[in-house]
Amino acid sequence: MFAMQRFASILIFVLLLATAPFAVAQERPTLVVNIVVGSMRSGDLDRYSKNFTERGIRRLMDNGTTYTEAYYDFSAISTASGLATLTTGANPAVHGVVGERWFSHTDAKSISLIADNKAYPVEFSTGTGSYSPHRLSAPTYGDMLLSENSNSKLFTVAGDALPAILLNGRRGVAFWAEKNKTYWTTSSAYVENLHKWINDYNKGEKNKEYSINRWTTLYKAEHYRNSEVGVVEDIKDKSTHLITDLNLKLDDTLYGQMMYTPAGNTMILRFAEQLMRKEWLGRDNDTDVLNLYLDPARNIAETYGPESIEYEDMLYRLDKDLIWFLDAIFEHVEDSSRVVIVLSSDHGTSPSYNPAGGTPRHRFNHRQMEVIVNAYLGGRYGSDNYVAGYANGSLYLNHSTLSKKELKYSEICDEVATFLLQLQGISTAISATAMRTTSFSEGRTALLQQSFFGARTGDIIIDLVPGCIIEEDDRRSLSTSGYIYDRHVPLVISQQGSTKRSVERRISMTELAPTLCHMMGIARPWATEEHALEEFK
Repeated sequence: MFAMQRFASILIFVLLLATAPFAVAQERPTLVVNIVVGSMRSGDLDRYSKNFTERGIRRLMDNGTTYTEAYYDFSAISTASGLATLTTGANPAVHGVVGERWFSHTDAKSISLIADNKAYPVEFSTGTGSYSPHRLSAPTYGDMLLSENSNSKLFTVAGDALPAILLNGRRGVAFWAEKNKTYWTTSSAYVENLHKWINDYNKGEKNKEYSINRWTTLYKAEHYRNSEVGVVEDIKDKSTHLITDLNLKLDDTLYGQMMYTPAGNTMILRFAEQLMRKEWLGRDNDTDVLNLYLDPARNIAETYGPESIEYEDMLYRLDKDLIWFLDAIFEHVEDSSRVVIVLSSDHGTSPSYNPAGGTPRHRFNHRQMEVIVNAYLGGRYGSDNYVAGYANGSLYLNHSTLSKKELKYSEICDEVATFLLQLQGISTAISATAMRTTSFSEGRTALLQQSFFGARTGDIIIDLVPGCIIEEDDRRSLSTSGYIYDRHVPLVISQQGSTKRSVERRISMTELAPTLCHMMGIARPWATEEHALEEFK
């Protein structure tokens, strides 16, 4: 009998030991920090790892799970559609964010996703506060958190209003930089007045401290893997000679210039650090969320190209910035094991367009396409205004003209789609009618369909050939194509004390939001069909 009791006691003790780590691992985080690096490709983590420090990006990877095969599963990818997908756990076909702007047939004009004439700027703004999340139809993970726990806090910091609002959602407060004076501001859609510490921060003109007269490389030339752009010139000289084949025009404002340099990342991170301290994020048992979007990373990748020394140097400087930023987080939160830090991206970016040298790429002039299509339809049915515009990988026809001419919508869309296949740079053109009536389960057409939202997408959905980008005078690289270089992004979910893991299983970025919700112990965002990643269940 004694032997049986002893065995039972030992068994219970062993079971308690086995379950103890699980119980700790399942404890809700007090702070979730989501760092979104604009236009960062998945391969960047490995490509540049040699020059990363142990206490920056590597610290996140050494204490977390790195997903090497994380993808956005739709084609018309952009900052707007990518961030909405990341935060809602759904694709544009469900959450409806097809891009920053789209053409409304009802209003007969282009519509801005965030513009709102009912919202107004708060202090320290000269007009950049007339924005709101009123056109966002799907809740974010931050929205879900605050709907379940009124004691939790949600803040988002970005250089521009668009990513700040999309990362944040309807609840909490999103902050962005006022472009003319480099002040931090927001909209009346979130708060009526800034907190006193932000007013004081603005009055001190802290952001100006991050302005630099000259951007020089952090390391010697032999440390760099990229080489397409050989030197870094004075970024304040808006007639920079870095890109001789393109007409690069940087912003005239101090803020705008900083947003084309690593100093812009530093500016955003410093304010986020102060926000964390002043608002006491992560200091109690209620989960708080801090979202960050690093706009300069995207600006640098698009302007100079992902193969440039400028882009590579930006990542090294970001890595060094993360040393003090992570130190600040772990110093501020009493139990660092209850801090979850996510490193991700809104999208990748295309190979560089550089006709002056390097690998030749193609650019597509959508304005020229609009003229050609209008001329084609005019020749067929009489001169008129048949084309309303182009946005987010789709061509919008003028419905009033089609109605006036008594032309059948579906037939005209199919006719234009067939005609567009003759234009150089276009690989696929599909009518909106086909998108509504046919379910595509694989290949490029499936990706196109996941980008299609009937009320906002155009009448003919267009897919460009690989490597081809929309022509922009001041850009060498862009996303929006939906090829692998656009959709394959880094994803690291880090927690101090956790085991380093590298997961090669293919996952969708729609799985991040439900994973964070699971870790926070709240319901998944309403629009998602995904569940938490198996490593965190």
